[in-house]
Amino acid sequence: MRRLISAGLIAGGLFALILPGPGAQAQTDQGKPQTQTAERAPSPGQLAARARQKKCAAEWKAQKAAGKIERGMTWPKYWSACNKRLKAGG
Repeated sequence: MRRLISAGLIAGGLFALILPGPGAQAQTDQGKPQTQTAERAPSPGQLAARARQKKCAAEWKAQKAAGKIERGMTWPKYWSACNKRLKAGG
């Protein structure tokens, strides 16, 4: 008899975990945002940074293919120097 009662309690607990309760419906109906959010447009600074990164990437690829990259130079180091140069207007 105890086994039957224990099995019933365990099964009831599992169903409680699987099935949403009445509180779950109330939370979604209160006007809270769902998991989907609207994308924001990038700021002018972000657009400028992306343009600089693309320009530096093209330079990196061209110089690397020509063998003009200094030994030990990595993309992050190159990007940092290139970004500073392009921001300065050079």
